[in-house]
Amino acid sequence: MIRPATPADVSQIVSMIRELAEYEKAAHEVRVTEQQLDAVLFSDRPAAFVHIAEENGEVVGFTLWFLTFSTWRGVHGIYMEDLYVRPQHRGGGHGLALMRELAAICAERGYQRLEWSVLDWNEPSIGFYDKLGAVRQDEWLKYRLTDEPLQRLGARRD
Repeated sequence: MIRPATPADVSQIVSMIRELAEYEKAAHEVRVTEQQLDAVLFSDRPAAFVHIAEENGEVVGFTLWFLTFSTWRGVHGIYMEDLYVRPQHRGGGHGLALMRELAAICAERGYQRLEWSVLDWNEPSIGFYDKLGAVRQDEWLKYRLTDEPLQRLGARRD
């Protein structure tokens, strides 16, 4: 079963974010708190959204996503920040069901893109996405500013 997250799910979502970061060898980078996530997801103007995968009433996975906008297409799209299914529940169709939910949201709302990133060493996920018919965007390089370089750049306003 796939459903939108509720405030009661926040602790489980944070737990799965930490599990995902551990899997991606980046647990040391996780700083999110339950309070932060609750504010982002359930304020009057949410900045992100989560759908939960459940099996027999147990939370087994999630996807966190937010809206993007394509200047070329002139419409919104979805950026899937995270897709995670707990290891003991993989292979049961939960990841596919979460992806189908996001694709259905795109179709219902007229969004024309569903995008995400995957680590280049994550062969199981790459194989999963390839089977869906997803197209790799190898011609685009991903960049990120964080921490001190972001602060330094933001301090320059001349």
